[in-house]
Amino acid sequence: MKRALALSAALLSAIFGAQANAQTLNNTTVAFLMPDQASTRYEQHDYPGFLAQMKKLCPTCKVIYLNADGDATKQQQQFNSAISQGAKAIVMDAVDTAAAASLVKRAQGQGIKVIAYDRPIPNAKADYYVSFDNEAIGKLIATSLVDHLKKMNMPSGSGVLEINGSPTDAAAGLIKKGVHAGLASGGYKPLAEYDTPEWAPSKAQQWASGQITRFGKQIVGVVAANDGTAGGAVAAFSAAGVNPVPPITGNDATIAGLQYIVAGLQYNTILKPSEIVAGAAADVAVALLKGQKPKADKMLFNTPSKLFVPTLITAENLKAEVIDKKLNGQPIIAAAVLCKGYEDACKKLGINP
Repeated sequence: MKRALALSAALLSAIFGAQANAQTLNNTTVAFLMPDQASTRYEQHDYPGFLAQMKKLCPTCKVIYLNADGDATKQQQQFNSAISQGAKAIVMDAVDTAAAASLVKRAQGQGIKVIAYDRPIPNAKADYYVSFDNEAIGKLIATSLVDHLKKMNMPSGSGVLEINGSPTDAAAGLIKKGVHAGLASGGYKPLAEYDTPEWAPSKAQQWASGQITRFGKQIVGVVAANDGTAGGAVAAFSAAGVNPVPPITGNDATIAGLQYIVAGLQYNTILKPSEIVAGAAADVAVALLKGQKPKADKMLFNTPSKLFVPTLITAENLKAEVIDKKLNGQPIIAAAVLCKGYEDACKKLGINP
């Protein structure tokens, strides 16, 4: 009898505990703070992916979405606004990852969970970090370029330009570290490198133009850290009348970057469907709010982290990886969207718009 009563008590405790836990998340506010609009991914992929997963996990939760437009001060104001609106968890892709440390500590001091997203926050221990493996991305694009230059029989000792991401972005620093490792044993010396403020394509273009004037035909390739800066480099070479444009790397698999690959203006990019990482960030936010401890792949900057493996895209595998593969039952990018204005080039790659 006592055992039956004990079991009943345990069962009731579990039931009411679960109900209390569900009640805790009822109408809970979660903030999703993105860094800029220089890259189209945040509006087109990250936020929709986060919102969709949050609706599945917590239909009554309120999601605040704010974009800082590349302004660290504006992001600080948005962070404070999210707190004042009652956010219990904040997912943040920091504009300035050093300045973000004080924001993390302020929120945690009020019992608010902070998930670093895409870009780590080295000077503060966030509750979790979710991203693709940025150092691996840098090494992958650089190694791919080196191998391609060797296949083109470019002489060893020729030079490449290196266009890095923002100096205030710790993820850009990891990509840069990977790029250096990828170039180190390749035999193609870095002629010059540049940390692009706010990842701005216009600033990348301006810098690349100066280097084209400076180095001319010594430049046999460019390692650009994302598709935006790659586009800036393409514009600089085109404006200088360089034809063909030397092989240029990228990252993010934006529509523009993939179209440049189709057109032969960009050599590679990195496919990292942001919806996957955004969905994982939602999973982590809900788990933390429930008092759970999400499993981590590794510790990075003293923060439990989950890092997804990126996929390198070139003209050779673009159709198979971007058009033929499905995400949630749909092509990652529809052929009709990718090939708009590039129909003939798409057909050469076997892509029928």
